[in-house]
Amino acid sequence: MNPNPEFDSLVPAQSFDRRSFLVTSLGAGFALAVQPVMAQTAIRTDDSGLLAGEIKVPVKDGEMVAYRALPKGASKAPVVLVVSEIFGVHEYIKDTCRRLAKAGYCAIAPELFARQGDPRGIDSIPEILAKIVYKTPDAQVMSDLDACVAWAASKGADTNRLAITGFCWGGRISWLYSAHNPQLKAAAAWYGRLVGGASEITPKQPMDLVGQLMAPVLGLYGGLDTGIPLETVESMEKALKQGSAAAKVSEIHVYDNAPHAFHADYRPSYRKEEAEDGWQRMLAWFRKSGV
Repeated sequence: MNPNPEFDSLVPAQSFDRRSFLVTSLGAGFALAVQPVMAQTAIRTDDSGLLAGEIKVPVKDGEMVAYRALPKGASKAPVVLVVSEIFGVHEYIKDTCRRLAKAGYCAIAPELFARQGDPRGIDSIPEILAKIVYKTPDAQVMSDLDACVAWAASKGADTNRLAITGFCWGGRISWLYSAHNPQLKAAAAWYGRLVGGASEITPKQPMDLVGQLMAPVLGLYGGLDTGIPLETVESMEKALKQGSAAAKVSEIHVYDNAPHAFHADYRPSYRKEEAEDGWQRMLAWFRKSGV
């Protein structure tokens, strides 16, 4: 999440046409900026019974690396796009894909920062934000997510049953994608920023798009999140009631005693009870929406 949205206006626009992908492989392990990992709580989901690993997704300016997991032998599996935090597609996001695959989904996590740089190899969060995140245009991200849907359809997955989920930066993107793709059936946004300044890179925020949501969103937020003021969450709840048909049936659940990143089982912010409850709410939300 960008704690200083006014910074966005200082970032020059990126060309969507360049063909130099700075990240062409995902590697292994957790991002440097999240070390040391809380080994006692980090969840490790095996890939038994799954087809899991790196893929290359064709996009308009080349190939984007992504992680994909689905049940072996699955026929027409529903699709869930998984959008990372600012740390990119590291082990936590891969594990999240495997968890979704165990639930019967084809889960795809694209490295959406691939043109701007590799956040996994940077040990400073401010550096990740300044050099990579703040320079990644929303329009580019929407296009890349569309490319993942097209790739999944080409491989026989059921993109008529399409959902998205994301964490922190990816939570905001999940809101935005719900106003972008009419094919989407459901979204689950984990503690994504709702308000902020407009710029060429980030022209709209979730609060600006409640009238354009095409899929219902489940928002999962922490009452102790110091980066996302509770009043902005409450304002979003009120705005949804005046929004599109999909907005009106969207829901936000606040865990009063949870901080930001309470689902991130590899970090001190992890809250087991809230994370597990949120996961079950998400799966139920997807099923309710026909995904």
